[in-house]
Amino acid sequence: MEFKIILYFILFAIFSVNVEANFQLIKKENKDSNTTLLVIGGVHGNEPGGYFSAAILATRYKIISKNLWIVPNLNKESILNNERGVNGDMNRKFSAINSQDKDKKIVDEIKDIIVSKNVSLVLNLHDGHGFYRKKNQGSIFNPTAWGQTCVIDQCDLKEDQKFGNLNNIALTVKENVNKKLIEKHHSFNVKNTNTKYIDEQMQLSLTYFAVTNNKPAFAIETSKNLSSLSQKVFYQLLAIEEFMKIMNISFTKDFQLDENNISEIIKDYGTLTINDNISLDFNDIKKSLSYIPIKSKDNIFKFSHPLGDLKKVGGNYILYVGGKQLTILKPQCFELSNECPSKFDAIVDGNSVSIDAASAFFVNSDFKIIENEDFRVNVIGYQKKGYYNESNLTIKLKDFNRNFSVDNSNKVYRIEFYKDNKFCSISMVHFK
Repeated sequence: MEFKIILYFILFAIFSVNVEANFQLIKKENKDSNTTLLVIGGVHGNEPGGYFSAAILATRYKIISKNLWIVPNLNKESILNNERGVNGDMNRKFSAINSQDKDKKIVDEIKDIIVSKNVSLVLNLHDGHGFYRKKNQGSIFNPTAWGQTCVIDQCDLKEDQKFGNLNNIALTVKENVNKKLIEKHHSFNVKNTNTKYIDEQMQLSLTYFAVTNNKPAFAIETSKNLSSLSQKVFYQLLAIEEFMKIMNISFTKDFQLDENNISEIIKDYGTLTINDNISLDFNDIKKSLSYIPIKSKDNIFKFSHPLGDLKKVGGNYILYVGGKQLTILKPQCFELSNECPSKFDAIVDGNSVSIDAASAFFVNSDFKIIENEDFRVNVIGYQKKGYYNESNLTIKLKDFNRNFSVDNSNKVYRIEFYKDNKFCSISMVHFK
């Protein structure tokens, strides 16, 4: 049995930004099985419960048997802009789409994935208005609401379809999700749109495209009226796990599924590596960082978070996870050296250590980078008159200008290394 992760368009162990890539397809597979669940998040860019759930599936779940395919960011431009659809509603383009539509390439590519022989069942993740009820109970609880539902287009598919009894599957998911509600009024229900005969708008949707191609498909709609993103993600993952159980997909995860743990996971935005010589931790990062040494073009940005992405605006890079802007990088362009050392020696709190390039190290009291003819040291935020090379200087936290810290707590600072005025790498010093 083999476990692997494959990225569609993108082939890095972590998630690398490619402006030409439309979305990621992450495959968690076991080669002894042809049963595959396809989970799609982000068809609507202002529904974070869906795309954060898909991201957590991609990073925190291990598939022991059968297969899980995940698209966390189908409509990534809309996610970055926190809009339903910057080019119109993508979920209304699956029946027909104009050849000039900017979404056409994305829609065509995901349609090819949906109808591939490997895919056994499709889940499309959404956040919907209100709380669906069969009887009208007010503006939030009523039959026109979409939130807290497992949506089906019809009751059944062809008899030869293994997971074709859509209504029974949805009822099973509903029953099991309702055993674990945070609040009683969060109850899940099944919403059958009876698309073929009643709902012309749903005839244009992703799930209806799937079922007309004899692929079992469901939409999971958590409520936009839930009190937090963590609650939305909690219910999405509860429902997805129920689908995996129905499909006999065995899995493990490295956390207990509850609202508090989900809240902590969502707040972990991960890291960014630039050109393999700069690493930034997004947690507690300042809103803007200046004079970041990178190349004038062809920079490679690798995010540890599957929703990590960027916009280049006016020469600056705006960095995001999902629809949340984390920081703005204001670059300073350098040529990169090909003769950089992989390690440097330092004295940290009185102890001799060897530190990897482009890594982080932690200090209680003070540190000193040992002078080496192979590189010049620039400690950002520290200035001592008469020193072009800031090696062989003992430096404490109080010696820094806090305006140059990387983090909001003013305890993380950059140490830049250069070879013959060409940039090598940055290491981060963390004061405890």
